[in-house]
Amino acid sequence: MKHAMLDILVCPMDRHSPLEIHVCSESGGEVVEGALYCTECSRFYPIIEKIPILLPDDLRDARLDADFVARNRGTLPSKITDKP
Repeated sequence: MKHAMLDILVCPMDRHSPLEIHVCSESGGEVVEGALYCTECSRFYPIIEKIPILLPDDLRDARLDADFVARNRGTLPSKITDKP
């Protein structure tokens, strides 16, 4: 994901913008893996293989989220890793 995309991305649940970005890995100036975090509703959205997964709760894959958090526990802030 290119950092410039932060200017146009919004939380799908409450339309809040801007979202916080937490980079786990980067290549060529693009975020390969990381998370977007909404400071209004406290939801996070993973960035996997340069693609931000901005889906509302009812369309999210809980296993994908859990695997993402487990894989990146050392680089993500506790407000993301400590969520149930």
